[in-house]
Amino acid sequence: MNRKVEVTIYGAEVLCPSCVNLPSSKETYEWLEAAISRKYPEQPFTISYVDIHQPPENQEKQQFAQRVIEEDMFYPVVLIEEEIVGEGNPKLKTIYAEMEKYGYTPA
Repeated sequence: MNRKVEVTIYGAEVLCPSCVNLPSSKETYEWLEAAISRKYPEQPFTISYVDIHQPPENQEKQQFAQRVIEEDMFYPVVLIEEEIVGEGNPKLKTIYAEMEKYGYTPA
């Protein structure tokens, strides 16, 4: 593995209007954190949740949160190293493939 990658989940408390019957953004964040940790044990990564309506002081995160709102993206939106890898109902297979591009190896 080359370096610790950053996984960022952008979402909101309220479910995406087009995402009825899907998990909330927070639930997706928790599920992804557990799934990635199981798939790549002892391979560090950072994962964070950003509320699109109350983003942190970080300018990049604020700008992307605004983009999610303005472009009516389906949230949660999952980014790995600033690359969109999932929107609405993210697929583990896609997320794992992106992690492995950075040198992560499955258990």
